[in-house]
Amino acid sequence: MIFQTLFDCMDFTYWLLLVFALLLLFDVVNNWRPHSFPPGPLSVPFLGNVFTGVNFKTMEKLTQEYGPIFSLRRGSERMVFISGYKMVKEALVSQLDSFVDRPVVPLFHVIFKGIGVVTSNGYLWKKQRKFANTHLRYFGEGQRSLEKYLEMESNFLCEAFKEEQGRPFNPHYTVTNAVGNIISSVIFGHRFEYSDSSFRKFLELDNEAIFLSGNAQTQLYDAFPGLMKHLPGPHQTVHANYQQILTFLKKEIEKHQEEWNPDDPCDFIDVYLGEMEKKKEDPQAGFNTETLLVCMLDLIEAGTETSAVTLRWAILYMMHYPQIQEKVQAEIDRVIGQSRQPTMADRPSLPYTDAVIHETQRMGNIVPLGFPKMASRDTTLGGYFIPKGTAITTILSSVLFDKDEWATPDVFNPGHFLDSEGKFLKRDAFLPFSAGKRVCLGEHLAKMELFLFFTTLLQRFTFSPVPGEMPSLEGVLGFTHSPDNFRVLAVLR
Repeated sequence: MIFQTLFDCMDFTYWLLLVFALLLLFDVVNNWRPHSFPPGPLSVPFLGNVFTGVNFKTMEKLTQEYGPIFSLRRGSERMVFISGYKMVKEALVSQLDSFVDRPVVPLFHVIFKGIGVVTSNGYLWKKQRKFANTHLRYFGEGQRSLEKYLEMESNFLCEAFKEEQGRPFNPHYTVTNAVGNIISSVIFGHRFEYSDSSFRKFLELDNEAIFLSGNAQTQLYDAFPGLMKHLPGPHQTVHANYQQILTFLKKEIEKHQEEWNPDDPCDFIDVYLGEMEKKKEDPQAGFNTETLLVCMLDLIEAGTETSAVTLRWAILYMMHYPQIQEKVQAEIDRVIGQSRQPTMADRPSLPYTDAVIHETQRMGNIVPLGFPKMASRDTTLGGYFIPKGTAITTILSSVLFDKDEWATPDVFNPGHFLDSEGKFLKRDAFLPFSAGKRVCLGEHLAKMELFLFFTTLLQRFTFSPVPGEMPSLEGVLGFTHSPDNFRVLAVLR
């Protein structure tokens, strides 16, 4: 009777408060930090730590407060962040098989669908990565090598810079187009002129999508995909851009299918179409047109954005440090001269130039947080228990600026990569491509691109700022860390 009377007295407001209290209790209980799980800041009920910026500068502050392994909560999902060379090496190298999987990242899953090379797992991932890795190195029997493509494209890039006639210009998309042409030659079998408006649009769409992917507002999609997909915001632009990019790539596939000669494969698409025929009895390997489409996107992004951004950083650093630029040019003049083009065979004889390239990668800090991974089994790291299925992020910027590994971590210093005799010094804590089984697929190509493009440019040009326009070294942070747009003077030597 008493309960009935109480029930009758409760109006809608009371019921609403009761439901809220129950939901709050459920959230607290359901998301209670597990025993021995990495520490982290207090989270807001239902939302978690969505107001904590996921960028490398914020991560550095959290590392100072909670140590090299800490956690954040996005919605109902807990994520672990690993900082510093010692712990990152432990996770990616010492425990090679513990963090080899990829989690579902809702923002990207809409486009990449857990297939292809970057976001896939298990048997499909092993087959796709092995195939892609093989044909990035050895594509099209009898075709020109990657180095020949690079030498040719370096000349086109230099001609484009020469056409500026020493006037101020923004090198952004000229550099990006040049770098993009290398992977395009591998995948499509042809390059694109720098004046090609369709490819320029492709590059602009991709650049915008990559930039917006690192936006805090965009990343709300990962915490609440069911809600955010119905709301406006930068995540809608990311998805729309990728859809246009996929349309561009589909046309290339259709063209190849029409002209395909299984006896004379000329590029990655041709070879993949042949593999589709061979693997018809093994559908789990995923060799089909849908996976081909995502693989192409994976390879283009792995082979374009990071290298192009690094080259823009390199030009910017040469503008800021003319004495370093002069020293690079003197080494190139001494070893190669002006009568021939640089080749990969020159690399061992150009230790200072190589050191400057590596220092540019370190200071440029192109992919500060890498790409998320996931615990493939229950494991312990740094004394903390990390359950299977937990998403982890290795903070690569913390390795590249680790005070225990670099003499002057916050200063552009090529000496980090030189021994006492001036010979090139390989550094274990140099991990811009990450490490382990998920190391960047485009590492081999990127190293060739950076060396040949940079050396050829410095052989032929001196880069200096437009008077009164010294660009800032403060980068713009999206998914990658890139220079803000700047103008440069490229003067023929």
